[in-house]
Formats: sequence, C-alpha cells, structure tokens
Amino acid sequence: MVLKLHGVSASICTRRAAIAFKEKNVPYELIPVNMAKGEHKSPEHLAYQPFGQIPYLDDDGFILYESRAITRYIAEKYASQGTQGLIPTDLKAKALFEQAVSTELCDFNPPTEGIFYETVVKPIYGLTKDDGRVAEYTKSLLGKLDGYERVLSKQKYLAGNEITLADLWHLPYGAALKKSGIDVLEDTSRPNVARWWKELIERPSWKAVENGA
Repeated sequence: MVLKLHGVSASICTRRAAIAFKEKNVPYELIPVNMAKGEHKSPEHLAYQPFGQIPYLDDDGFILYESRAITRYIAEKYASQGTQGLIPTDLKAKALFEQAVSTELCDFNPPTEGIFYETVVKPIYGLTKDDGRVAEYTKSLLGKLDGYERVLSKQKYLAGNEITLADLWHLPYGAALKKSGIDVLEDTSRPNVARWWKELIERPSWKAVENGA
C-alpha cells in the first residue's frame, strides 16, 4: 500500500516531511487538505490530527503526525534504502545527532518561523507585517548563525561529517528566508554556513519538493 501524506503541497511542514520520502526513495500519495475551506478543523481530520494541523501520515492504518516525527519514521522504516545514516545508530553519533536536532528546533526554527509568519502568512490574511518583529527575529537569527558558523567550521554538517535529518529539516524555512528578502544563509561573511546551505539546497530531494510536495 502506498503511504498517504495528508497535507498542503506548498506548506512548510508538508514539504519538510516529503524530503524524507525523496531521500529514501519511498513513493507516497499526497492527499490534499483544503485549509481555506477549514478541512483541517473538520471532525474527520481531527480524528487523525487532534490539533487540526498538517501533515499527517497514514501508513496502512498507522497514523502519525508532526513532520519531524514522520521523517524519523520514514528514515528508520526504510533504513536500508536511499540515503544512509539520516539517523545515526552509533551511541555517540546519535547523541550528536540529537544535539543537532535540538539546535534546529530551538535555535533555528523560532526566528525563521517568526520571519515567515510576519512576511508571508500575515499578508495572506490581510494583516500588516510588523517590521519591528521582523528586525527582532532577524537579529536573533544572525546571532544563532554565528554559532552555526563555529560548528560548521569544524565539520561538514551539524552532527558531524555525514548528513542527517537535522540538516534537512532546515530546508523549508531556510529557503523561505530568501523569498522574504532576508538572504542571510548565503552571506559569505559566514563561509561555512554558506557552504553548508548551498549543498543542502542543491540536493535532489529538495529540488523535488521545493515548489510543492
């Protein structure tokens, strides 16, 4: 049975989940959720995603939500195919992976999500962008990227010298920064961040979902 990913093709989180399918060469069917019509708040959707969000995965009746959890599931279920090592198995390597996971979730995601909300989401709903908030989020992000530069000056990726999910999770919000006019990931003042980011955005998995899952 083909795995079913319920979500919105262009959404940040749906594309984050879809990257793992592409890296592991796993076919899936995207089941569109019409958020404009409120389908994500319908009883049918809430029965599978109790928070009324997207995406969620249906693997022959096994239901899983939260995009990062979905990518972990795909990486481990299909460990023997596609890109190897997305979740390390060695004890110390996995500890470093979990450290990188926390870095993405706690240091990168909050400011980039904030910038995305102000510059992309608000205009969609006819709300006014708060330039002060954008400046605050950008300042926070730049400080975090200084830390990224220190990490990436010593190794190729966030968890070591092999790519992991922790790197790939940066792609949707990271790519949205440039569209928001905040092109800080390619700034050559942080050459190792720029090198790392350039490699990520050139991956076939991202090219496959960049414009929609």
